[in-house]
Parts: sequence; C-alpha cells; structure tokens
Amino acid sequence: MPNTARNLSTPRRSANVTLPAELLERAKALNINVSRASERGLREEIHEIEARTWAQQNATFVAEMNARIENDGLPLDEYRMF
Repeated sequence: MPNTARNLSTPRRSANVTLPAELLERAKALNINVSRASERGLREEIHEIEARTWAQQNATFVAEMNARIENDGLPLDEYRMF
C-alpha cells in the first residue's frame, strides 16, 4: 500500500505482538519497520478473508448468473463488435 498523506494521518494504536525471536532479529538486521510490515501483512490477511467470505456469501448468485450466461449467452452479445 503506498504511503500517501491519508495513510500517514490515519490514527494509530499500539498493540503487543509476539514474534519468533529469530524472525525479529533478522528483521532488525535488515532495518525492516516491523510495525509497517505487520500492518501490511494484516491488511493482506483481512483482504483474503473478506474476499473468501464474499465468495461464500455470493456463491449461489454467481452460480445462477454463470448458468444463465451458459444458457442465454452474454447480455447484449449480439451488439458486440469484437
């Protein structure tokens, strides 16, 4: 996620995170900002879970639309120029 002014001004809260010592040592040796790296990983995890949840909640609709397209073709397909 890019560092925009909006992202930098987002209110932040501290949290305790327990990490394997070896992982933390390697991160420090590479000058990795652990807070930012954790934030990025957490955002990715949230995105994956939300996408999976959406897919589960909408699976019936998606299946019905796919069946409809399979039977009837794409809407307005007759007007496609490609």
